[in-house]
Amino acid sequence: MFYEMGESPSLIGRIERLFIAVVLGLMTMITFANVIARYVFNSNVLWAVEATVYLFAWLVLIGAAHCVAITAHLGVDAAVNLLGNTGKRIAALFAVAACLAYTILLLIGSWNYWYPFVTDLSFLTTEDVPMMPGFGWLAFMNGGEPYEKLPRFIPYFVLPLSMVLLTIRWTISAIEILQGKRTSVIASHEVVEELEDRDAHVEDTAVSAKETTNG
Repeated sequence: MFYEMGESPSLIGRIERLFIAVVLGLMTMITFANVIARYVFNSNVLWAVEATVYLFAWLVLIGAAHCVAITAHLGVDAAVNLLGNTGKRIAALFAVAACLAYTILLLIGSWNYWYPFVTDLSFLTTEDVPMMPGFGWLAFMNGGEPYEKLPRFIPYFVLPLSMVLLTIRWTISAIEILQGKRTSVIASHEVVEELEDRDAHVEDTAVSAKETTNG
């Protein structure tokens, strides 16, 4: 189910948020460790840059699907806001149809790109990222030879996975528009209002804390 920003997310939404937080944490730790190694110990974490690039790709692509779920993608709705509810729903359906068609094309393309790395090109590995512990059983995909570096089909898996998630999100979005549960799939002026409400809440909290301290 979709949910607005600030509402309690579904199980899938919570998993996505946790995943995004973990990826951000890993990127930060790897980058920090590489900086310390380079400028303090005059060394280098050879696989740090490549691993960060892959993690960032996972962050962006999974995050894109999550943003559809929480209606966080930005858009321009100046003209749409001039329409009535029916007009807004029609415009939203048109937007979802276009996004869904594009996502399906990306899904087909990403699958066609990723699948050979699982079959004929399964021997190809990343340049520097070492094989992760606990994945030795994947040796059967390399003719029984253990991988020394991370096989490419693992980081590349985010391509079809994220497109599947996006397809599901847009499909649910279309259903909710048809059911009259929503009339938009973007966040524009509402974000400004939410930020203003947040700032007002923070200011009120600070004033209350100051009064309590003075009292």
